[in-house]
Amino acid sequence: MTDESPAQATANQANLERAAADRAVAVDGLTKIYDRVRAVDGVSFDVRAGEIFGIIGSNGSGKTTTVECLQGLRRRDGGAVSVLGLDPGAQRDALRHRIGSQLQESALPERLKVWEALDLFAALSPRARDWRRLVEEWGLHEKRQAAFSDLSGGQRQRLFVALALVNDPEVVFLDEMTTGLDPSARHAAWDLVRQVRERGTTVVLVTHFMDEAEALCDRIAVFESGTIAAIDSPAALVARFADQSIVHFSHDGDDLPWLDGCPGVQSVARHGTRYTVTGEGPLLAYVGAALVAHGIAPLDLRGERATLEEAFLRITAKKAGAA
Repeated sequence: MTDESPAQATANQANLERAAADRAVAVDGLTKIYDRVRAVDGVSFDVRAGEIFGIIGSNGSGKTTTVECLQGLRRRDGGAVSVLGLDPGAQRDALRHRIGSQLQESALPERLKVWEALDLFAALSPRARDWRRLVEEWGLHEKRQAAFSDLSGGQRQRLFVALALVNDPEVVFLDEMTTGLDPSARHAAWDLVRQVRERGTTVVLVTHFMDEAEALCDRIAVFESGTIAAIDSPAALVARFADQSIVHFSHDGDDLPWLDGCPGVQSVARHGTRYTVTGEGPLLAYVGAALVAHGIAPLDLRGERATLEEAFLRITAKKAGAA
């Protein structure tokens, strides 16, 4: 089932590939249908060469289906897709040696050892990296002789990421990369992903972790119900959809009615000696300057800014309300 004729699809694909010279990934109207349900409903976006591009969304929003279509793992039902100038559907064999893939659900033979898996994948790649270095980078040295069945969930996840990088890909797709990792391992993985980008590899990161997306991604596409609800840098998404700040401090003197007149202030609440000021923009700077101007310098003055998670919840709530 498709929304366009074969001739139109071919023309759209050719136009997209010509326009994609400076883009690692270009998507125009991608559609995937299961039993008349549009799992991906005409999404369009691009991934610039050398960036870390994030895809976030609720379960069932179309994230994984989209990246599987980009890798040629699923046949699309409409739209045009170009990855490194290639059509993943028609040129999958040419593409697979140039990309890396860590899927959300993967498995290896139970008795296959860590070093054997990496050595095997390296042998299949004409431009393989030294897999021994990947063993060290991804914290697998002590488990290099271990069988796949003996690895913990987090260790398996690190192995799959290492396997995705063994062919020194130009684009790597990471789907829920840090699921099962402890906080220390997650932050170590983030540093390694930054290093991957610094070597020139474009990263497409699918994640449920908002702090991960905010820390790593240059731009983020928010998926909801098979469509893209918003796309921008993390900071821009927060500014557009959750631009609220909170300032806390203590003061045991008289009330401070003049705080209501400070730039950006929307509300001031006092509970005993504790003040909570809510507003927008550089609120901490505004409130701090006003306090000092009135001879007040609280030692516990601190600010909280809106997060990507708050922006995500507002974006998806707004999309659901418009549906």
